[in-house]
Amino acid sequence: MESTDRLTSEPVADTPLTIDNLLDHVQSGPARLGRIRLISIDGPAGSGKSTLAGRIAARAEARGLHTLVVHMDDLYDGWDGAVRGFGLLRDHVLKRLADGREGRYRRYDWNLGAYAELHLVPATLDLLIVEGVTAADCDADPWQSLRVWIETSNEVRLDRGIARDGEALRDRWLDWMRWERDHFAAENTRARANVVVDGSPDTPHDPELELIAKLINLPHDSAAS
Repeated sequence: MESTDRLTSEPVADTPLTIDNLLDHVQSGPARLGRIRLISIDGPAGSGKSTLAGRIAARAEARGLHTLVVHMDDLYDGWDGAVRGFGLLRDHVLKRLADGREGRYRRYDWNLGAYAELHLVPATLDLLIVEGVTAADCDADPWQSLRVWIETSNEVRLDRGIARDGEALRDRWLDWMRWERDHFAAENTRARANVVVDGSPDTPHDPELELIAKLINLPHDSAAS
């Protein structure tokens, strides 16, 4: 299947979409976070958010865009601190950037169970990518240029999580999966996404340059549509 060369505003099925096309859409619209365009990548744990964020950032940098990725895992206050983590993102990163000031946050050290060194988010960025559960919560809507949801099966997600974190944390993972399900339902996160991505696709594609879209929902007046 050939990659689509334009973005539509309709359901699609297993459609390769170039990351450059997605960036064209983002750049065609106004900056909403001060001078910065914000892409939020949300979806269940283990679905591939970090990997997708890295690939989008790589293509953005190749276009000459000053880009930074913020991982929500670095803001959570441990396993039970995702809501606090989003609050820190909203209040100390997004609100400050919207006012033209640099954002700032302390990275949570999961081994120490405490917040550690300070990280700065320059107000001079062209593109900020925030990835992780809660990244696309409703309170961030006014600042977002694009909301991406990525998903795969519970079995795949759990296998990825245990492979990364170890069998000893299986119960933690199961508790987290139950919590995030309820959180996503309350935030209506998937339905609010502009693009829904398959996190473990069978469709042939170049993963460094393309993603597999299951749904594209973009404004009809977009210059890229």
